[in-house]
Amino acid sequence: MATAVLFVCHANLCRSPMAEYTARRLLAGWPVTVASAGTDAVAGLAMHPFAARIAAEMGADPAGFRSRRLAPEHLNHAALVLTATRRQRSVCTALAPAALHRTFTLRQFGRLIAAVEPPVQEHADPLRAAVAAAALARGRLQPALGDADDLRDPLTGTPDDFRHCAREIERCLRPLAALIGTAG
Repeated sequence: MATAVLFVCHANLCRSPMAEYTARRLLAGWPVTVASAGTDAVAGLAMHPFAARIAAEMGADPAGFRSRRLAPEHLNHAALVLTATRRQRSVCTALAPAALHRTFTLRQFGRLIAAVEPPVQEHADPLRAAVAAAALARGRLQPALGDADDLRDPLTGTPDDFRHCAREIERCLRPLAALIGTAG
């Protein structure tokens, strides 16, 4: 299993590509690869124009991005799987049951990782250490109510809806970047 983070949403056009580009920026300098896929994606489509604009504002070049449909091998090769919704988390764990303990919704993972204590010593694989810490926290913390762990799809929204989604993604990923920084 590679040291990879996989982001999953419905069509791999909005949320997961924005998360992919945000994670690449936040985790730059660490030996972590980042990718995305969609549970119901049509392979080969360009990113949604508003999502592409957000990615470009972050300094990325989204021109070469193409959507891809989620496959079991994507899940099997990821050290961490972060989904946009609980439904997509269920699809991922049904496709690859072995990924259960390393699959979270993005908002759930952000909440869990923010609640863990930073490690007292360096780890050889800080991403795996972060995933293990979140998995332990999942068993200790009260689950969120209702759809609080779901990231709203901005697909039919305005550019401001996409910006709000991108800010939420970054808010959820910052604790991971901080923890990897202290564990590495």
